[in-house]
Amino acid sequence: MNHFLIQINYQLYWLAQSSLSEIQDNSDNDIISELTINKVIQGILILVSAYSLLKIVDKLILWLSERIAKRWRLRVKQFLPFLRMFVLVITVIILMNLFFHLSRDNIIAVTGTVAVALGFAFKDYASSIIAGIVGLFESPYDVGDRVKIGDHYGEVISYGLRAIKLQTPDDNLVTIPHNKIWTEAVSNANAGALEAQVVTEFYFAHETDVNVVQKLLYRVAHTSKYTALKLPILVIIEEKPWGTLFKLKSYPLDARDEFIYKTDLTTRAKEAFAKHKLTYPRIFEMENTALE
Repeated sequence: MNHFLIQINYQLYWLAQSSLSEIQDNSDNDIISELTINKVIQGILILVSAYSLLKIVDKLILWLSERIAKRWRLRVKQFLPFLRMFVLVITVIILMNLFFHLSRDNIIAVTGTVAVALGFAFKDYASSIIAGIVGLFESPYDVGDRVKIGDHYGEVISYGLRAIKLQTPDDNLVTIPHNKIWTEAVSNANAGALEAQVVTEFYFAHETDVNVVQKLLYRVAHTSKYTALKLPILVIIEEKPWGTLFKLKSYPLDARDEFIYKTDLTTRAKEAFAKHKLTYPRIFEMENTALE
């Protein structure tokens, strides 16, 4: 990645040198148009309109996604970053047309100078913007996905030009810049799908009948109102020094119900275990194992 950024900075430096040459060769042409009160007012109105339009687009897309068929909800939300990018690009073009003479030579000079200034002064910010554009096509995450980046896990509720916003299970809002995809592993639980696998763990003593536990767990998953029955349900067994670990792997109908679903499975499973008087690992055995 460092080599990639060095290459970008070199290209920006070369572009800036070319731009300065263009400016010197065309010193008789004014790049910036005459600045007037009317143009300043127009510029402010354009910025306010663009900001308002972005807010309207955000609310409209989120409102629409919650009122259409559930299977289309994430598809509609994932269209939001492209709409935001479109509005921002159009706004920049309009402002440049208002304040600059957009001849071919002037465009090269302005973009080159601005690019090198942003490249060196806001290297991290520019890196985040580039990563955000790359992310639109590589899709390591989209709006509605449940992802883990570093120590943070949650649902992507916003995809901005520089960063995404995650809503965590504790209802915290975490802002993560896009350039984290260069250095951090991105774990995506559903990758655009409506369902996401949920793993629920149960612990039992060694003498517990594993066949009984398996049957109960399959029954609990199949009878839960949250379970997506068209997707596989698996019970994985692992032997531990202190007892036996059972992992129930299944999918809720909606990834949003991840923790409600896990609570439902745990509650109903414990009721079934109590009826069959299944034994759990003894605390003192686990403590002795930990000490050893």
